[in-house]
Amino acid sequence: METKVPTQRSFRNVLGRFTTGVVLVTAQTEDGPAGMAANSFTSVSLVPPLIALCAARTSTTWPAIRAAGGFAVTILREDHEEVCRTFATRGADRFAGRDWVRTPAGHPLLSDGLGWLDCAIEQIHPAGDHELVVARALEWSTEGGPEAVSGGPLVFHSGRYVRLAS
Repeated sequence: METKVPTQRSFRNVLGRFTTGVVLVTAQTEDGPAGMAANSFTSVSLVPPLIALCAARTSTTWPAIRAAGGFAVTILREDHEEVCRTFATRGADRFAGRDWVRTPAGHPLLSDGLGWLDCAIEQIHPAGDHELVVARALEWSTEGGPEAVSGGPLVFHSGRYVRLAS
């Protein structure tokens, strides 16, 4: 086995081989709704109900969500690629042209996701060029808003969106 000289790009390429789902992280902030796409999202604990995600220190959106103290997570469907790309683009009008509902805590929630969580931030740990966020899920459902439908998840692998085989 040939070993290459480690670089940031090669590290990213290796990690890209790990297939992930994609979520939206949204919050009602003092300045209005804020949101970002994330694929560094995972369950942590059932008792208590905890999740974790990583937010880049360079994010212009994460500071507003962090200051809100909580957020909603929408689990994206395979046909949400466009909305995911919008939420990953700096300066985009992320909340225009879509139907939004509110979680019990008042955070914006995409009305047709596969599921959702309403979370309160419990811990934030420095982690290199990111912050590791641990949050408690306060409310959740596998039913989104009135337009929720079943379907496959939005999946990211090797730098692109892919579909799961049936």
